[in-house]
Amino acid sequence: MEQQAIIAIGIFLVTYGMIIAEKIHRTIVAMLGGVLMVALGIVSQESALHHIDFNTLGLLVGMMIMVSITAETGLFQYIALIAAKKAKGDPVRILVSLALITAVGSAFLDNVTTVLLMVPVTFSITKQLRVNPVPFFITQIMASNVGGTATLIGDPPNIMIGSAVKELTFMAFINNLAPIVIIIMACMIPMFVFLFRKQIQTTPERKMTIMQINEKEAITDRPLLIKSVSMLGLTIVGFFLHQMLHLESATVALAGAFLLLLLTGEHAMENAFTKVEWTTIFFFVGLFVLVSGLVETGVISKLAAQAIELTGGNLVATSMLVLWLSAIASAFLDNIPFVATMIPMIQEMGNMGVDNLEPLWWSLALGACLGGNGTLIGASANLIVAGLSGKEGHPIKFVTFMKYGFPLMLFSVVVASIYVYLRYLI
Repeated sequence: MEQQAIIAIGIFLVTYGMIIAEKIHRTIVAMLGGVLMVALGIVSQESALHHIDFNTLGLLVGMMIMVSITAETGLFQYIALIAAKKAKGDPVRILVSLALITAVGSAFLDNVTTVLLMVPVTFSITKQLRVNPVPFFITQIMASNVGGTATLIGDPPNIMIGSAVKELTFMAFINNLAPIVIIIMACMIPMFVFLFRKQIQTTPERKMTIMQINEKEAITDRPLLIKSVSMLGLTIVGFFLHQMLHLESATVALAGAFLLLLLTGEHAMENAFTKVEWTTIFFFVGLFVLVSGLVETGVISKLAAQAIELTGGNLVATSMLVLWLSAIASAFLDNIPFVATMIPMIQEMGNMGVDNLEPLWWSLALGACLGGNGTLIGASANLIVAGLSGKEGHPIKFVTFMKYGFPLMLFSVVVASIYVYLRYLI
């Protein structure tokens, strides 16, 4: 192996190890790893810029701006309170309602944004009921990762896959992944009820306090609500039509975001920009450059060749390898850097004689998104909810989450394996 390839692997493994250790913020680690790739001559600056997927970044920024403005109207709190009242203040029904809202929200807003909106509302409701919020958060984490699997914009791995493979449109993700997501959620909801029903009991008096809340007071700015919902709706329609319009998904998201800013005025712009998760954006930048070092030195192509050799190029075996490897790896590693590594590897398999890559892409999306439910460090949404819960004095311990998450993750991946086999491989 060439010296540059060995250096690239060394930088990648050290960076990955530091991301997992979480001693230093992962964005700083990823950016320094990327800078090292350029500084040591593994990739040129021009080549590194070429490997940064600006479609992924643009889509994330556009959606973050729109959702941050919409959140100021109180719409999401209103929806959650309506759900709680429809459940008659019953904690088990509320747990199911919030899980379903989280799943749907994660499909069309993205899972990180959705959980950021759901956590404060959940705290408010559980304080009224005087029940432990942790079961609610565990179900919402899992619902966000499952729901986010359904669409192109629902989970960062999907955004990355859709951006790398132009044929996989917004509608393609819904047609191929939404059916299995609905099946998995339908199976998991009764499991949530069975696992947590005894932990969230409350009194009839406390249920009545929920029924007495005036949900209309949650809406703080009706004119802004109309503008936000209108532009959000138009943007989602744009995602459905983006291939027909010959527009990238990032163009649609950024157009929606800046048209909304035009309608809301300059005062909203500064605030919206502060709500963009720039640490996440730069984490992606660092990862793209980091992985470019493995691509440019031929490491990825060698890994792809070994994977094909292992499976003999058999499409069923290769799909199952990608699905289960993605799921298990994503349970213990953040799924974003893992997917960033896998995308060029699958593309390389296409150059090595695997004619039909579509089952591999869907296997990667399902494995990476569903695998995130395995442990507390499996996905960004998990870490965000755990951090917010801990700040309020309700820490979610790694072992506690894994006790529930890992078996449910394995179940969902088994169901996904059957689906991939029946739909694409027979």
